[in-house]
Amino acid sequence: MNSKQIKPTEAIIERTQTGAAFQRSPFRFLMVSVIALLVIGGGVVGGLMPRWRQQTELRAETREHSVPTVVVVFPKPGQMAIHTALPAEIKPWVEAPIYARVNGYLKQRYVDIGDSVKADQLLAVIDTPEQLQELERARGQLDQAEASLGISRITAARWAELLKTASVSEQDAAEKQADFKLKAALVASARAEVRRLERIQAFSKVMAPFSGIITTRNVDSGDLIVAAAGKELFHLAQIQKLRIFVQTPETMARGVRIGQSAELSLPDLPGRRFRATVIRTAGVVASDSRTLLVELAADNPKGEIFAGGYAQVRFTDAKASALLMLPANTLLFRPEGPQIGIVQSDGKVMLRQVQIGRDFGQTVEIVSGVTPKDRVIINPSDSLTSGMTVVVAESTPAGKKP
Repeated sequence: MNSKQIKPTEAIIERTQTGAAFQRSPFRFLMVSVIALLVIGGGVVGGLMPRWRQQTELRAETREHSVPTVVVVFPKPGQMAIHTALPAEIKPWVEAPIYARVNGYLKQRYVDIGDSVKADQLLAVIDTPEQLQELERARGQLDQAEASLGISRITAARWAELLKTASVSEQDAAEKQADFKLKAALVASARAEVRRLERIQAFSKVMAPFSGIITTRNVDSGDLIVAAAGKELFHLAQIQKLRIFVQTPETMARGVRIGQSAELSLPDLPGRRFRATVIRTAGVVASDSRTLLVELAADNPKGEIFAGGYAQVRFTDAKASALLMLPANTLLFRPEGPQIGIVQSDGKVMLRQVQIGRDFGQTVEIVSGVTPKDRVIINPSDSLTSGMTVVVAESTPAGKKP
């Protein structure tokens, strides 16, 4: 009996446990499924993340390489062109070659090279025997003509008196008057010839036309002098005051004015500065050199400056704006003319035409087309176009290589 009662109870307990396990089984399955999904998802994500990261980096790198990186430079003011030292040529204030006007032999010379002379000072004497003979002959002809004129004057006066008493005919009296006028004309002609020869004879004395220094002597005593040969006897120059000629570039021409001061420096006197003043300009720019000829005057009382040499001239008190400078490797030379690439604030390129001034080799002067705030691309590629997007790497002062 006890055994029969126990069996039903165990069966009930077994069924109860089995039912509870049945009830817990869906929740456990769900949990297991969720965990499995999470594990699988984590594995998938863990496997895809490196690939996604690589693709992202690859896209960023591709995008970075597709946008050119450029180095830019800002234009800087250059040295004021008007203050630039320019080559100049030094000339005497007055100079002249001295030639002979008569033929003969150099009888005596009184000066040599380096001698200072005054105006109208005797430099040399030329012996002119043939010229003297011509002069003497002309004077004799003048005396003869004057004698004939005296006789003709007396005869004409006498016949004029006889005509009053009808002692001679009017025809004869008129002939005597005509002869008198003829003789007077001959005298005037002979006198003019004597004056001409006397003036020519005066050239036998070679005189200094102005005060200066003898820079050349090409003859000596006893030399044959032939006026027609055009041989220079002496060369005279006035060096107490000098003329300085400067070929001024067209870009500097408007800054030069008459009366302004300038500095004169000489290669053989380093450190010395001499004052010069602009006295005149040519007024026009030469078509072959595009320069304006400027003449300056400089005092040289001690003779320290040698005429005929070269010097450097700097216009010190000129007022002119300095032009901007750019490195030479910023220029693009295209059929439209020289251009530069400018990076705008949005990172895009704008090509701009420029006008070039002086070329200093590594740098060039820009007359127009650029401002100090422009970011100009250094070493622009031939494929550079307006509107292209670029990345600026750094800014470099103008005139320095990146």
